[in-house]
Amino acid sequence: MEPKKLVTHDGSFHSDDIFSCATISLILELSSTPFTVTRTRDEELVKTADYVFDVGGVYNADMNRFDHHQKGGAGKHANGIEYASFGLVWEKFGTQLTGGEKTKEVVEQRLVSPIDAGDNGINLIQNLTEVSPYFLHNVFGALSPSWKEAGKENEAFFVCVEIAKNILRGEIKHAADGLEASEKVLAIYNNTNDKRVIVLDDSYPYEFTLKDFIEPMYVVLPRKDSTWSVRAVRENPATFSNKKNLPETWGGLKDEELQNVSGVVDAIFCHRALFLAVAKSKEGAIKLAQIALQS
Repeated sequence: MEPKKLVTHDGSFHSDDIFSCATISLILELSSTPFTVTRTRDEELVKTADYVFDVGGVYNADMNRFDHHQKGGAGKHANGIEYASFGLVWEKFGTQLTGGEKTKEVVEQRLVSPIDAGDNGINLIQNLTEVSPYFLHNVFGALSPSWKEAGKENEAFFVCVEIAKNILRGEIKHAADGLEASEKVLAIYNNTNDKRVIVLDDSYPYEFTLKDFIEPMYVVLPRKDSTWSVRAVRENPATFSNKKNLPETWGGLKDEELQNVSGVVDAIFCHRALFLAVAKSKEGAIKLAQIALQS
C-alpha cells in the first residue's frame, strides 16, 4: 500500500498542528494504514498530499484540507471559539477516533476547544497575579528548539506528536469512563433520600455530574488504600471554593487528635484546606460528613 502523505508547515510549531498530526496519525494507525509526515510550505507538496493541516489556506473536510489561516477563517465551535486546524480535524475524525459522539464532545470541550482558543489568540482566563499558569503549550515550548538550536524543529515536532498521541488516548479513555461513571453517580443521587451526603460505591469522578444539583454538600467514596474519604462538593469544579467546608477545628489534624475533636473513632486525617477528610471505614466517613453538616 502506498503510504498516505500528511503535510503541515515547517518552522516553529504549536499545540494546534501537533494535535492535528497526532489525531490523523491515530486514525490511520487504527486501519494499519502506512503514512509519512512532511513539514513544508512547498505548494506542490501541499497539492499532492492526502492530508493537509495548518497550511495551504483551504478548509475542505471532504478533501482533507484543514487550514484556518485564510481570510474569514474556517468557522467556529458551537461554544463560539474559532476553529484552528485541530478543531477542524477533530470535527471530521473525532467520533471515529473516540467511538461515540458524546465522548467526542467531552474531549472537544476539555482539550480541543482550549487548544483552538490559544492558537487563535483567545484568552480563556485572567491572571490574578504576575505568576501565569503553566499550560500545555508551555510544555511543547520547553521541548522546542531554542534560538541557538536552529534546524532541530522537525525532530522536536515528532517528539511532541508522540506526547500528544498519548494525551489523546488518555483523554478519550477518561472521557468514555467518565460518561459511564456519570450514569452511576446520577443513579445513586436519584436513589439517595438525604441528598446532602452522596455515598458512592466506587471512586467515580462525580464533580461535573453533581455540579448542577443544589443539595449535595459532601460526597463519601472509597479510596484505593481501602480507607474512605468525605469530600466537600465545590461550587464549581473549576474552582477551589467549597459549598460547605469541613469544620475548621478539624483542619490539619490526624489520628487521635482528629478522633478526639470529631468524635469519630476511626478518623485518620483532615486536610487543612477543609475539603477532604479520611476515615478507616465507610461508616466513619459517613459520620464525619453528617457531623460536618451540623457544624
